[in-house]
Amino acid sequence: MSDPAQDIASLEKEIRFLSKKLARSEANRVSLEKMWDRNSSLFITLNKEIEAQEALVRHKNDELEVLAKKLAKYLSPQVYSSIFSGARDVRLETYRKKLTIFFSDIVGFTSQTDEMEPEDLTYLLNSYLDKMAQIVLKHGGTLDKFIGDAILVFFGDPETKGIGEDARSCVQMAVDMQAAIADLEQLWAPKGIAQNFQVRMGITTGYCTVGNFGSEERMDYTIIGNRVNLASRLESNAAPGSIQISHDTWSLVREDIPCIKKDSIQVKGFDRVVDVYEVLLGHTDEDASDKLNESLCGFSLNINLKDLTTDDRSTAIAKLNAAIERLQTLSDA
Repeated sequence: MSDPAQDIASLEKEIRFLSKKLARSEANRVSLEKMWDRNSSLFITLNKEIEAQEALVRHKNDELEVLAKKLAKYLSPQVYSSIFSGARDVRLETYRKKLTIFFSDIVGFTSQTDEMEPEDLTYLLNSYLDKMAQIVLKHGGTLDKFIGDAILVFFGDPETKGIGEDARSCVQMAVDMQAAIADLEQLWAPKGIAQNFQVRMGITTGYCTVGNFGSEERMDYTIIGNRVNLASRLESNAAPGSIQISHDTWSLVREDIPCIKKDSIQVKGFDRVVDVYEVLLGHTDEDASDKLNESLCGFSLNINLKDLTTDDRSTAIAKLNAAIERLQTLSDA
């Protein structure tokens, strides 16, 4: 039989032990509560700092986007996209590539605008260049530079649709540019600017050196080579309001864009004379069946069936038959 006194003493001992354990637990609870309060305060502070940093990053991103948009106005869209996407490094490098080059110039621009007020001249030139730039962008050309009223564009870098399609896009761009001149004159007329501008355009296709030229601090993405000079020479040789293209370009677009053979020209830097063709403007698909245009080395055929009278048709047939007989004689010899 157990001793009640011992049982009471043992129970008191357990109570004291539990009381101490409870006191330690309470102390730990208080300590954890204080730690939680400190951590909660720290978390709140950290969250506020994170939100402030995120707001700062958003602000800097907005500033960067605004700056990028401003810088983009000094670059061709294709060049801008290739740089900001990381596809192209901003460093001095060049390479050879087959491009189609376009050059245009307003006929007699300086003499026609000598007496214009600076404000009218600025408006006229900027509206003209803006319209031309929109057409360049529409057809996917790389706008190299404005040189006063002159424009240099090339197709094939940094983006290309293939040599043939690049050439067709370039010539179609030039056709659209010529058509846009009339629209611009209607825009200028209400402002008292009655200028009858005509634009000459030259296009050629060939290998050029393209890339970044200059210094590490200041570089320019552009093209160099005798093909650039040829485009300029074709432009100066063209009649006002017309488009002249070289044989290289004509051979790529002949199936889609009607042209006529012009007199060949001698260009500095080229050993042989350059065959020249003029794009027929105002041509529609309905006219295609009424016109025969064919050019080869030593051979040129341009017939507008709609314009031929009955007598002229007979004369044309006779001349063609005579030419065929002579060709057959040469073939049999």
